Amino acid sequence: MSAADFAAANLSRAIGAGLDPHEYLRVTGGLTDLDQWGEAFMRSAREHVARAGRAGTAISAGEHLQAAARWFHFATLGPNRESALAAAEADAAMGRALASLEPRARRIEGPGFTGRLRGPAEAAATVVVVPGLDSGKEEFHDLVAALLRRGLAVFAMDGPGQGALAATSTVRADYHRVIGRVLDALRPRKAGLVGLSLGGYYVAESAALESRVAAAVTVSGPFQLRWGLLPPPVRELLSRRAGGEEPARRFAGQVDLSALAPRITCPLLVVDGGQDVIPGVTGGEPLARLAPHGRYLSVPHGDHLLGNARPDWLATAADWIAAALA
Repeated sequence: MSAADFAAANLSRAIGAGLDPHEYLRVTGGLTDLDQWGEAFMRSAREHVARAGRAGTAISAGEHLQAAARWFHFATLGPNRESALAAAEADAAMGRALASLEPRARRIEGPGFTGRLRGPAEAAATVVVVPGLDSGKEEFHDLVAALLRRGLAVFAMDGPGQGALAATSTVRADYHRVIGRVLDALRPRKAGLVGLSLGGYYVAESAALESRVAAAVTVSGPFQLRWGLLPPPVRELLSRRAGGEEPARRFAGQVDLSALAPRITCPLLVVDGGQDVIPGVTGGEPLARLAPHGRYLSVPHGDHLLGNARPDWLATAADWIAAALA
């Protein structure tokens, strides 16, 4: 894939993550080869770090550091020999940003997970935001902001094979065990889950097997994966995150919610984009149909993660989970 095609495919995702679209187009427009992706995005991230150092107020510094965190994260999505460093820099920049902007935000970590808890300490409910195969806790800017505005506490996390933990761990299909440890650490009054892309599978699997989950939302989550039909770039990415092709094949074979969906007894909202058609990936309609309290929201023009259709689902999903946890 050319640099221009890769940049175009990730534009709506970048905007949803909080990257300035004009800056994104300027940076990606200067790429003559996709192999330049990582270096260019890390350079832009460091420019934001430099702006933070020159900022006249803590608020401005924090905002520049938040932008830096997202640029560092996006540096991991394309070819990058320094992906592990970029993920670590994203984590560090977001930590510094929240120290300025939200001093009550807390880093919480345990076996197999790390993340930051934001929002009011007295919140009646906490939503855990679970990223996907190549995403991380720094990415879902719009979603986290929408949940915080509704008075919910939010724990955006990295789990095995994700974000800050990608370099030292591999993906696992029994993600409910990680979610169980997260809930042990958070001890929320009520717990909701929102999972995006592969995180949608993780959330559905956890909602079926972890009794403390009171409501769940999946966005562009797979119901099943069929290894032999997956496009080569997806197989390559999954192989990197699983630690090899054979572990990736085994992982893909375990991503199947057929037996688990009927065990999801909590309210469940499943969000899909009609333009999100990846060979080898079964979308979320069967999940919503088989779950006892499933609701399906399909946006015909939505792409993967529905970054091109946020008005059609984001506020609805945030309102829905806030009401379900009330």
